[in-house]
Amino acid sequence: MTDSRQIEAQAADWLARRDAETWTAGEQQSLDAWLSASPRHKVAFLRVQSAWTEAGRLQALAAGLPAGTLPPRTEPTGFATAPRNDARPDLSTLRFAPRDRTSHRRRGWPHGIAAALVLLVAGSAAWGGWQLTGRAQASYASTVGQIETVTLPDGSTATLSSDSRLDVRISRGERHVALTQGEAFFDVARDTRRPFVVETEGRRVAAVGTRFSVRRDPDEIRVVVTEGKVRLESRPGPDGTAQPVSLLPAGSVATAGRSGVLVRSVPVAEAERFLEWRDGFLTFDDTSLADAAAEFNRFNTRKLELGDVAVADLRVGGNFRWSNAEGFVHLLEQGFPVRAERHADRIVLHTR
Repeated sequence: MTDSRQIEAQAADWLARRDAETWTAGEQQSLDAWLSASPRHKVAFLRVQSAWTEAGRLQALAAGLPAGTLPPRTEPTGFATAPRNDARPDLSTLRFAPRDRTSHRRRGWPHGIAAALVLLVAGSAAWGGWQLTGRAQASYASTVGQIETVTLPDGSTATLSSDSRLDVRISRGERHVALTQGEAFFDVARDTRRPFVVETEGRRVAAVGTRFSVRRDPDEIRVVVTEGKVRLESRPGPDGTAQPVSLLPAGSVATAGRSGVLVRSVPVAEAERFLEWRDGFLTFDDTSLADAAAEFNRFNTRKLELGDVAVADLRVGGNFRWSNAEGFVHLLEQGFPVRAERHADRIVLHTR
């Protein structure tokens, strides 16, 4: 069970115990302590509570009761059946939507149809050239809110995140990818004669056969390795001196900027959390609201803006669909001192 699922299970357990007739003041104090221990606890409890309440409303409507009236306490439809004192919801129902890797692609197809046609033409030309000469060149791009997986002429695959662009050039000596914008995850076909090199912002990430992502931000790049090993290289310094090379095994999360390279070694399952955008999710762990809003803004044209410094410094945690910024804001309004000012093109968050 992942850390997020464990926290949601604990939240469900607290909710079931709180709604039991034997709930005590001491148990309420323990719940308050658990909620204040981490922003992720608070968000998970709000999510479970919201799902529990909504299930009750649906039952009331189905039973023909007046709006706003909940039916007698029984196990809500869609929840796992359990003895009354251990009633907890089936956690698979508690996310904003099921994990469907294709749903967000289908949703945005009208906006990406021109890009898809370009990819088709470029990919066909690249494949023909590859067959004849062993050389190929192509460009791939995704629009805002679109996740695009493409197969490269050498058999590798690249998954482009929202608003990303790759320029691919393959020769007999090297497979070269320029990440000019955004982020991409690569599943590299093994070829010991030709390294697979991703270049961006003066850094080269070289591999033979592995799985890793590269993300380009204004001031730094981030590399996450989930399988195999990659080499992170930098351009020579202004004086021509060679820069240190970092060897990154699976479970590495490396950030490279002007101040150098910082490498963290984590379990592979934890490294995968940085890549949940492929499934339509963003994961936060004691993250500032400023950083969380910036992540949502990468995937949405309706932006989250911060109205003051105090709201920007709030810490949040949890697992959220990047396509449901409105749901994220609703949770903030429920559990944090946040007031949302909604406009057609943006949502401005203020301290309440």
